[in-house]
Amino acid sequence: MLISIIIPTYNRAHLIGETLDSILTQTHSNWECIVVDDSSTDATAEVMREYVKKDNRFQYHQRPDNKKKGPNSCRNYGFEMSNGEYIKWFDSDDVMLPYLLEKQVLSFAKNVEMSVCKLSYFDFEKRISIRENIIFSKNLIEDYLIGNVTFYISGPLWQRIFLKKQKQLFDESLTNLDDWDFNLRMFYQKPNITYSNEVLILYRVQADSLSQEINKLTFNEIQSEFEARRKHLKLLKINRLASPSILQNYIKDRYKFILREAMIIKDKKKYYYLKMLVILQLKMFDFRGFFKTIYGFTVFSLFNKGYKLLK
Repeated sequence: MLISIIIPTYNRAHLIGETLDSILTQTHSNWECIVVDDSSTDATAEVMREYVKKDNRFQYHQRPDNKKKGPNSCRNYGFEMSNGEYIKWFDSDDVMLPYLLEKQVLSFAKNVEMSVCKLSYFDFEKRISIRENIIFSKNLIEDYLIGNVTFYISGPLWQRIFLKKQKQLFDESLTNLDDWDFNLRMFYQKPNITYSNEVLILYRVQADSLSQEINKLTFNEIQSEFEARRKHLKLLKINRLASPSILQNYIKDRYKFILREAMIIKDKKKYYYLKMLVILQLKMFDFRGFFKTIYGFTVFSLFNKGYKLLK
């Protein structure tokens, strides 16, 4: 059974070798690895040439110029070129443990369309595991919406037949929460899922990863986050697979958190976050929260304290 491993990459010459080495050690050997480069400016091309020369199961492609820049475009393009019965999306800085592919393939029974395993948040400098993700829930969609359950992009192994039925794979307009968006849209199709409670992937924790951009208050990434969340508010109102209020309350809490952080570091975008929060509170008829937000923001602006009123 051929597994297509699809990896987008951008300026990961210093890391991608460790990822590819972990693929070479897989006990399941029937795989193809399609690396799609999003126009790297470092030595990624040189590194990849060595791996393609070493093992013809590796493929290296540049994202075509007519394709939108970004990892989602690279993932979609990689899927177009893939041949595997199973699809494994992976990132160019994470590491597979040797039995990952074998154990996930063997977990597929009749009618199973997706197999998901656990991963470990791993500090590669200290060589220690920080924590493991939670993958199982009796209310999968509700818990995935608010981050109680996380699969990331690399946790699942998908049946190609299931993916081919989808109208859209990765949303190329998103730069953040793209894996959250993709997995949720797949869950809405109610795939049959099998779970492995064993850690089979090391998820690299590093300061410069895109997932840390939210904590650094990078405005474009924050906008992408809320664009993704608003998108799913609309989808939930149509498919009714979970209450939109669950996500709406979570969005409100996220705006509160980001507004507090912006106030503390005196980010100029704090007025934008304030506007978005109070508009949402008024839409939700949360008048108590609205007045509390205005009061907390005013007090902090005047006296540099009181941001806890926004909790």
